This record gives sequence, structure tokens and C-alpha cells, in this order.
Amino acid sequence: MPAIPYQNMDPKYYRQRVADPTGEKVGTVVVDTPNRFLYLVEEGGTAMRYGVGIGRDGFAWKGEGIIHWRQPWPRWKPPAEMIARQPELEIYSVANGGMDPGIMNPLGARALYIFQNRHDTLYRLHGSPEWQSIGKSVSSGCVRLINHDIVDLYDRVPYHARIVVHQEPFIRMV
Repeated sequence: MPAIPYQNMDPKYYRQRVADPTGEKVGTVVVDTPNRFLYLVEEGGTAMRYGVGIGRDGFAWKGEGIIHWRQPWPRWKPPAEMIARQPELEIYSVANGGMDPGIMNPLGARALYIFQNRHDTLYRLHGSPEWQSIGKSVSSGCVRLINHDIVDLYDRVPYHARIVVHQEPFIRMV
């Protein structure tokens, strides 16, 4: 993967180990939507924190689920609702086989698929070639990380990890 100009990013969005502010069990993924952070809760009261880009108004998902499926270098297949809004994406539809994996694919280097009640929510944690979107609210609902960070998260997150996505600021439960 090509390097990104990390010096052009706000340093608060750099991947870093922090004191766990979530109060969740070890192995849980927590998305703090208002602050644009994703936490992976670790042993010993710490969490790995990643800067993220999130869904723009009207497209954000919240709730609890399971990271049920994981894919390195995924194919991008925009859902029908997205194609209805952007007909030019029809060439990447499920019927057309999606967009080939690669560095410019909107899902980036890795994707973690969020399921709720055994059903695909169509929301993902995924890499993005658009590093400038980190810290912003611009996606169609998915949680974006820089490609280097999604590879790191992909290697750390347990299979079938619980995920909690907050739309309101949360405070540490003691």
C-alpha cells in the first residue's frame, strides 16, 4: 500500500493505545461517532484507538452487532439504494460482479462486515483510499479507516467480535 501524507492528518486521528474510555468487555469494537474514533478494547484497561470517517447525516447506523464476516481486499458491490441515488454505480452492482479489489476500491484493503440478528446490516468497517475523509462525516454509512489502520484492526479484532456504535457521546462506565 502506498504511504499516506500522515503529517497532513490531525494527529488526534493517528492510531494509538489509550486508556479505555468505553467500559466494554475485552475484544469489543466501539465506534464513538461524534468524536470520530473507533476503539478495540484490550486487556489491562487499554484500547487501541483509530481515527475514522463516518456516515453523513441520514446515513449513519447505530446499535449493537457482531463482526460476522471478514474479507481481505474485498470486492465492492454497492447496495441497490446507493445505485438508485447514483445510477453511474450500476457497473459495480451485484449483478455486474462488483468492483475488483485494489487500492482504489472504496472498501480498501480490508472489510469487516457488521451483522445484527444474523442479518447483514450492509454497514462495514473498511479501509479507504480517501485518507482525507478521516475525522469527517462523508460516507454512505460505513465506518472508514485509512488502509494501514484497517489492516492493523483486521489482524487484532477477534472473530465474531461484538460491535457497539454510538451516535451520542459516551462516558466511561466505572
